[in-house]
Amino acid sequence: MNPGALPSFPVLSCSSGIQADDDLKSMFVGTVMRKIKSRTWKKQRYFRLQEDCMTIWYKNPQSVIISHLSKATCCTARTIPFARGVQSTSWRAWRVYFPLNAISRWICDWFKKADKNRDGQMNFKEVRNLLKMMNVDMNEHHALRLFTMADKSQSGTLEDDEFVLFYKMLTQREDVLRVFQEYSSDGQKLMLQDLKDFLREEQLHEDGVQQYALKLIERYEPSDTAKMLQAMTFDGFLMYLSSSEGSIFNPNMVDLYQDMTQPLCHYFISSSHNTYLLEDQIRGHSSVEGYIRALKRGCRCVEVDCWDGPNGEPIVYHGHTFTSKIFFKDVVTVLGNYAFKASQYPVILSIENHCSVEQQKVMAQHLTQILGDKLLKSPLDGKIPIGLPSPEDLKGKILLKGKKIGGLENCMNGVVDDPLMGEVSDEEDTAEIDDDHHRNDSIRHRVKKSKQRLSKELSDCVVYCKSVHFSSFKHSQIHSKFYEISSFTESKTRKHIREAGSEFVLHNARQLSRVYPSGLRTDSSNFNPQDMWNAGCQIVALNFQTAGVEMDLNDGLFSQNGHCGYILKPTFMRNTDERFDPENPQNRDGYKPLSLSVQVISGQQLPKVNIKEGSIIDPLVRVEIHGVPLDQAKQETRYIDNNGFNPVWHDTLQFTIHVPELALVRFVVEDYDKTSKNDFVGQFTLPFICIQPGYRHIHLLSKDGTSIPPSSLFVHVRITKLM
Repeated sequence: MNPGALPSFPVLSCSSGIQADDDLKSMFVGTVMRKIKSRTWKKQRYFRLQEDCMTIWYKNPQSVIISHLSKATCCTARTIPFARGVQSTSWRAWRVYFPLNAISRWICDWFKKADKNRDGQMNFKEVRNLLKMMNVDMNEHHALRLFTMADKSQSGTLEDDEFVLFYKMLTQREDVLRVFQEYSSDGQKLMLQDLKDFLREEQLHEDGVQQYALKLIERYEPSDTAKMLQAMTFDGFLMYLSSSEGSIFNPNMVDLYQDMTQPLCHYFISSSHNTYLLEDQIRGHSSVEGYIRALKRGCRCVEVDCWDGPNGEPIVYHGHTFTSKIFFKDVVTVLGNYAFKASQYPVILSIENHCSVEQQKVMAQHLTQILGDKLLKSPLDGKIPIGLPSPEDLKGKILLKGKKIGGLENCMNGVVDDPLMGEVSDEEDTAEIDDDHHRNDSIRHRVKKSKQRLSKELSDCVVYCKSVHFSSFKHSQIHSKFYEISSFTESKTRKHIREAGSEFVLHNARQLSRVYPSGLRTDSSNFNPQDMWNAGCQIVALNFQTAGVEMDLNDGLFSQNGHCGYILKPTFMRNTDERFDPENPQNRDGYKPLSLSVQVISGQQLPKVNIKEGSIIDPLVRVEIHGVPLDQAKQETRYIDNNGFNPVWHDTLQFTIHVPELALVRFVVEDYDKTSKNDFVGQFTLPFICIQPGYRHIHLLSKDGTSIPPSSLFVHVRITKLM
């Protein structure tokens, strides 16, 4: 064959059926290039890309050779001079397309793009900015250590080849590569069928697998050539597993997905206690910032403690303490501005009223004038209602929870009762000794409540949330109205659950209940909200300012359904014909326990918890199940010595879940310490029903619930039926 002559081939597209562009077509036709083995061995050879887009055909005097394109061969591709007078097709095509299967060239292109002064070097600050441009998360402590390792010249800067080494060390994932190669036919890529097999067998996708696989390739595959082949490289595979679709949290449940047309009492409602406090309950600072933070976090029930203030203006603070004071009107203004920033669903303003009638009228005036149409002051349809409206019905509305003169029916019929004389506040003024701490019933400390009149103006602002004293479940079943709500201390709630759990669940299927922390929690600590949710209590009020496992559970439950602050209770907690006892869940109809298997594979770039120079964490992972008492469990992996960058466990933890609809799963990473309490590193909590099976990443959160990228865990999850 004349090396200068180009044979004619009918080239239209890759064998995959994807249409090729002009550059790719010229590569199918082929060209003559010089093959160099040494300074003296330089031979002209004719090269042609095969129709599979992954192999090269070339001819030497003795034989025809077909060479498979791999990352290794692509990485060595470089521009070479052509022999004088040799005809050639576009070298640009070869230079552009081949390296797209090689991550090194992609990295080098980014390096050159960021190298503004063209000196071929970058310091750590420039590298950090480049990684942000590449959308690569990093822990600065780990990245700096790898930067120093990659700086072979010890110049304090990285050249392009050193940056490639740094990037590969930063993103190296042998654990993911092992999974990739298990399903890859050639160890280099996942063809469409390979990816479909992985999605079916590991990720347990059933319907529309081919369409979903193609969507993943289009969304996460960085190589245009691989996209044309309908294939996924390892880099695309890693990007997919690191994305929201590869997260343990089912992305279909992140957005609003539940029925929002059920009565208000059929939902768990994200609720705050003493929202105005930023610190403890005795000397803490009061601020409207507490309301802003809670509302932005998706809280849908906030609380105010109102007392007579100077110049006729009601104030908000924790009465009989040294907490600072803020004006009630400022709280209402903030409520009007921030109530619907995070969610359009209704906000309940729970008022602990200690004001005189005169200042109650001022409160009503502020509520009406500042909130305007946002404040719900009458039933939605103008008729006597027969049940609570839904969150959907109440979108954009603020509901007042408090004492009310007479019933809703009387107000609708124009009957006006005398101003209420009695207790206008729900909560005890001072601490009631918690039964769980002191079982001697004789030890009680109470301050006598003052008897106050309730102003009609403030009473008229209460519609669907009339506060009433709780007598008994039997009394409530006979006499209570759907719009009445009772408040319980945490200790009384636990007592009711122990003694009449199923009756409590039925009570909460008909009307709202609110649970608040014991007065002994002067440090603003929290009780475990899971116990209260197990009984169907809707408004479980927590101190949002206090981080810890309790707020992790609250954030975990309400992280689903669009973070809207309302979660639909399970069917067996809404149906008044069913009997569910959280203490004996196996007795309910439809009891179907599940087995949860979690293989904790590895961790990535875990944050440093000890600021001491040179300290490295010894991480372990604990998986906790929070739910009905029968489901409460926790197990741990072993700890890994001195490795916070890429610890590997491959430890499997097994659990039985009796009531999956109520269970929450909390993943906790700690720094093991054999002489003292382990240090907290990160956590992630989610509802059991939101777990995606298969190989998944868990993106860790800090103690206060904020993201700490790129810290994560890599796990494999399996959920199977036991009955």
